[in-house]
Amino acid sequence: MTRVGRVERTTKETSVTVEIGLDGTGRVDVSTGVGFFDHMLDQLGRHGLFDLAVKTEGDLHIDSHHTIEDTALALGAAFRQALGDKHGIRRFADAAVPLDESLAQVTIDLSGRPYLVHREPEGMAPMIGSYDTTMTRHILESFVAQAQIALHVHVPYGRNAHHIVECQFKALARALRAASEIDPRQTGIPSTKGAL
Repeated sequence: MTRVGRVERTTKETSVTVEIGLDGTGRVDVSTGVGFFDHMLDQLGRHGLFDLAVKTEGDLHIDSHHTIEDTALALGAAFRQALGDKHGIRRFADAAVPLDESLAQVTIDLSGRPYLVHREPEGMAPMIGSYDTTMTRHILESFVAQAQIALHVHVPYGRNAHHIVECQFKALARALRAASEIDPRQTGIPSTKGAL
C-alpha cells in the first residue's frame, strides 16, 4: 500500500506543490522562501517520518502571509489524500514534546471533521526572523481545514518564541505519525459509522 498525497495549488499570489508520503523515512526537501517556516516543515517531516517535498513561490515582496497560508492548505489537502479511506489506521493519538523551557501537548483525531483548539503563551515576541508568530495558529487552522482532522494544541508554558513554535511542530509530527500509522489489529475503518 502506497500512502502518498500530491497537491498543486496555483493562485495569483502563490504557486505551491506539496508531496507527502506517510510511510517514509523523514526525507525532507522544502523551499518556501520563509526560513523559519522551512525549518518548521523540516521538523514536521523528520519527526513524523514523512517523506515531504514542498516547493512554494509566493508574493514575499508583500509579506509572507499568502505563502505560508497556501502552503499549509496544500499540505493539509495532500495529507488527507495520502490517508485515503483511512482503512486500518489508529485514528487517535497524542504527543507531548518539550524544547528546553517550553512544552507542547498535541492530541489528534483523524475524524473527517475539521476542528482546532490552539493555546499558546501570550506576549510572545512578534517575529522570528521574517516569520510572524501569529501565523502559527493560522497554519494549523489552514492545515486542519484541508486535512479534515480535529487538532488540539496546548503550550502551557514557554518563554522563547522559537522554542514555543518549534515544540508545537515536533509534537504535531509525532501525533500525526502515530494517528496515521496502520494498526495491525484494526481490520477496517476505526469508526462505528463505517467511514471517516
